[in-house]
Order: sequence, then structure tokens, then C-alpha cells
Amino acid sequence: MSSIRVAAIDCGTNAIRLLIADLDPETGEITDLDRRMLIVRLGQDVDRTGRLHPEALARAFAACREYAEVIAEHGITPDRIRMVATSASRDAENAAEFTAGVEAILGVTPSVVSGEEEARLSYTGATRELLGGPHRPPYLVFDLGGGSTEFVLGEQEVRAAYSTDIGCVRMTERHFAGGQPTEAQIEAARADVRAALDTVAGVVPLDSGATLVGLAGTVTTVAGIALELPGYDSERIHHAVVGVEQVREIARWLLHSSHAERAAVPVMHPGRVDVIAAGALVLLEIMERTGAAELLVSEHDILDGIAWSIA
Repeated sequence: MSSIRVAAIDCGTNAIRLLIADLDPETGEITDLDRRMLIVRLGQDVDRTGRLHPEALARAFAACREYAEVIAEHGITPDRIRMVATSASRDAENAAEFTAGVEAILGVTPSVVSGEEEARLSYTGATRELLGGPHRPPYLVFDLGGGSTEFVLGEQEVRAAYSTDIGCVRMTERHFAGGQPTEAQIEAARADVRAALDTVAGVVPLDSGATLVGLAGTVTTVAGIALELPGYDSERIHHAVVGVEQVREIARWLLHSSHAERAAVPVMHPGRVDVIAAGALVLLEIMERTGAAELLVSEHDILDGIAWSIA
């Protein structure tokens, strides 16, 4: 069987990402042709208002128009395109407005998936290349997004999955909206995360993974800081191992740093500067709750899972 060229789009609360890749279903190999991200903050104020903000919709549609041009350049037909819309568009009262705009631009209807399906796609993307390698199953995979975090435990197949509404954007808006947080705000956020993890643990046993695998921008950014990279380098970040003490130190610094100090970090995307502190707090709480001494960082995530779901 020859390779299949697909376009996968992940529309999250904070970013919209595109992957154009060639898939080989027989070997399980995925070859990137184009992988890019635009910060659009689709989840702006959704936690407070329950609606997608007009400015957020405008940013999302602009990103879709850019991606439509790239997809056309690669000659990919609509039957080989899939867009998955996650937390923000699940929560919003005016989600139909978002759907109609995407259909008009890309010619496909975005799949507004459940949190559990989002978790399964993330798991597929992150673990397909791990099986048979040095990192032992079962894998506990978490995808720390803008509005939600998905947890999945499994080996070749998923054992348990759960999505909870803790993410870097949602936690920032809920607890750190005034800028640099106070100790009281940090403790309130920590309590919020711990309560959510209590619920997760009722479905996904958080202490049962032999390998903890972290996905998405908060995790990869913290990994880049831990590696002291002079700029964002996905090849060095992919499958890096970061210890819990490193994460604790980085989270502490991010929570007490100024906007300017965070913006000066070489691996920091400008769209993450104001939400990375909350994200790092969530990351640290997850590692402490699981008891993991270290974290395996993956650049392959739900975007790769979406690509495989097209094949």
C-alpha cells in the first residue's frame, strides 16, 4: 500500500495547529511535510461567558484561511482533511457560528469530539511509536491543553480515559487574571487542580503508569526551559526526560516571575507568556499526584492521532 497524504487540524482552546503528513499504514510511519501552530486563544472568556468571543472567532477564521492555502498547495482533497475542535468549542453556546465559519473556509465540518475521544486521539498520537521501545507500558498519557487536560492509561489499547476542565488558559482566567499571582491565588489554583485530579483518579488510576508521558505546549515549553535551549527545538524536546525536581523549580520561578522575565525565555512562544505559569502549576501537580520521578515529553500528540484517524 502506498502512503496516504493527509491534513490534520487540531483546534484547541489556545492554539490551532496543522499537520500535513504522509502516512504508511503498513509500517506505522508518519512523515511530516508541514507542522505549524498559530495562537488564536479561541477560549477567550469562554469559562466566564459561555460563548466564543467575536475577536476569538476572527482570529480562528484567519488561521483557517492560512491553513486552507497550505493544504491546497499540497493538493489534499477534503476527504483527506480532518479538523478536531476540542474544549472551547464544546463548551460554547455559539459553537454553531464557529462550525459554519470553518465549513465555509476549509470545506469540512469540524469534529467537536468528547473529552474521552480527545484523550484517545492524544494517546494514539503519543504512543504509536513507543510500543516495543525502551519506555515501558503501561503509559499514562496526559495532554495539558488550554481549557482541559486529558488523561489516558493504556498499553496497545486504552484502558481508561478522562477529560477534566483544568488547562493553562482556563486556570489563568480563573485564578491569575490580575497578572502575577499572589500566594493566596497560587494556593487556590493548586486546590482547584487537586480537586480535579481527585475526580480523574476515580476513573483513571493515576499511580498505575510505568511511563508518564506529557503532551502539548506547556509541557514542551517547560522541557525546553529544563534543557536550557537557546531557542525552540522540537527534535531535542521530543522524547526528552525531565525530572520532577526540575519541574518544581521551573514552576516556582514561572509563578513568581514578571511578564517581561517570562517573555525573555528563549523557548517561550509569545502566545504562552501569560498562561505558562498556570500551566506549569498544573504540570507539577500532575507529577506529584502520580508519584512520577520523571516525565517523558512527546511532540507527537492529538495532532498525530487525528492524522492516523483519517487513514
